[in-house]
Amino acid sequence: MNITLNGEKKTVTAMTITELLAEISAPPRGIAVEVNAAIIPKSLHAETALNDNDVVEIVSFIGGG
Repeated sequence: MNITLNGEKKTVTAMTITELLAEISAPPRGIAVEVNAAIIPKSLHAETALNDNDVVEIVSFIGGG
């Protein structure tokens, strides 16, 4: 399936957000996921299906002071 991930065209095999995060080796904590301009709560990652041509943004939180 073809998606846009953080502004780059990618071909992935993942069918859900959880599978996508595993496929790209994303950290298990401290991230937010947006699909087609909608923020997807972590509780819905496993059941949120990805579709061809979706636009996915993954943002990591960085602490500091």
